Amino acid sequence: MAFNSILRKSGSFVRALAVAGQLTKNNHLGHRTLIFTAINHQKDSFVPKFHFSSVAAQKKPTSDENLLRVIESEIECAQETDDHNEVEGVPSNFPFKIVDSPGQQTITLERTYQEEEIKVEVHMPDLVTGEGNNEDDDNESERASQSSIPLSISVYKKGGPYLEFNCVGYPDEIIIDSLSVKNPDLTEDQIAYEGPDFQDLDENLQKSFHRYLEIRGIKPSTTNFLHEYMINKDSKEYLVWLNKLKSFVQA
Repeated sequence: MAFNSILRKSGSFVRALAVAGQLTKNNHLGHRTLIFTAINHQKDSFVPKFHFSSVAAQKKPTSDENLLRVIESEIECAQETDDHNEVEGVPSNFPFKIVDSPGQQTITLERTYQEEEIKVEVHMPDLVTGEGNNEDDDNESERASQSSIPLSISVYKKGGPYLEFNCVGYPDEIIIDSLSVKNPDLTEDQIAYEGPDFQDLDENLQKSFHRYLEIRGIKPSTTNFLHEYMINKDSKEYLVWLNKLKSFVQA
């Protein structure tokens, strides 16, 4: 069979030479042109057709496929952690109601104290995994090597202005960064005077406001629990976010 195929192809090649010869006779082409004409006429018969490019395209993963594999690997790592499955038990003496909406990076705490409405917006913690290099023993250097949790605290009374504190909760300590009196009746083009920097206030006044917040439930035991709660929330939200990425890339 193979020999007959060779004979058939040889016959075709001879016919091609004849055609090329006729072209040479009519057009005064040279012998090299004759041979090249015959070879070009028959190249599709002699040269096997290999679809190298199409085969390679089928086997070589696309950039989306590579991205998908990396995302799936990250999902497996996230699932192996303990945090995303943990349910942080709320202490029996925790003074706030927790409003935790899936997909949000903050939670809200709510409570009523006497005739005041208190709301606290709790952000994701700022995690510190290593010790600071500064060997000074002052408080700022010590805080720089500790994880913290940002808090925005609003204290409302019926009608009128309200107080807003921006705080940072460290282990066993709460720092008040700013204090302002907010007037909800102000228009957008009005800029209210918000007072001096909190650290510039009289020391006794600073201590009194720390005590003011502590009475209303903003104390180290509260923020230490919130720190663990938000770490768990961060792990859960990250896993959900990765799965959303995976679904988008797969679509």
